[in-house]
Amino acid sequence: MLVAASLVLFSASAFTQDPAPAAPVEAAPAPAEAPAGDKETVAVENPYGIGALWAQGDFVAKGVLVMMLIMSGATWYIMIVKFIDQAKLSKQAQAANAGFWSSRSVEEGKSALAPGTPFWYIADRGIAASQHHEGTLVEQIDLSSWITMSINRAVDEIQSRLQGGLAVLATVGSTAPFVGLFGTVWGIYHALTAIGISGQASIDKVAGPVGEALIMTAIGLAVAVPAVMGYNWLVRRNKAGMETVRSFSADLHSVLLSGARVGEKK
Repeated sequence: MLVAASLVLFSASAFTQDPAPAAPVEAAPAPAEAPAGDKETVAVENPYGIGALWAQGDFVAKGVLVMMLIMSGATWYIMIVKFIDQAKLSKQAQAANAGFWSSRSVEEGKSALAPGTPFWYIADRGIAASQHHEGTLVEQIDLSSWITMSINRAVDEIQSRLQGGLAVLATVGSTAPFVGLFGTVWGIYHALTAIGISGQASIDKVAGPVGEALIMTAIGLAVAVPAVMGYNWLVRRNKAGMETVRSFSADLHSVLLSGARVGEKK
């Protein structure tokens, strides 16, 4: 009996004891810091751009910007117009070689040309010189010299017409950088005087206005470079076009005097 009673008391004491302490829970690791390259960047508005230059500039700065805008517009307009004129001249040269020289007479060849084209004009002047020589004040000049003078004048007029506008490109290409430089110098002058008056010469007070003034020089170069390249390109194309015009005039001169083209046997 005593043994059974002691077993019962031992079992009851075992169930009434406090449970074993739970294992300590480790704290969660703190998130690692993102690398410097992954940090979100905040966009800062630039207070020294072209918009600020126009809004804060005086009449001189605005005048320089307007002048360079006009130069740029004139440059692109002239380049496009001259390119179209040169393309038309090339097509007219092909039509003249195909239609004029296959005609039976100079008059018939002239009627085959489109009126107003350079080749029609040369043919008209050459024919007029050959038909209106006698009985005029130019009778003292021999017929060959008179026809040569008339055709050469027509060629010179056509060349002057083709070169029209190229002087504008040359002027823009040579003066636009200096116009931009003038705007830069003017902007730096006003920036430095404003800094001197305020008495604050920190880097943000100096670098911002000076950098804004340099925009003028960049715009001047952006205007001048297309003008110079366009001028050289159009001059080269003009030379090629005038070669076809001079060849046509030389052949016409030979036909009017001898009845045969240059290098052609009768």
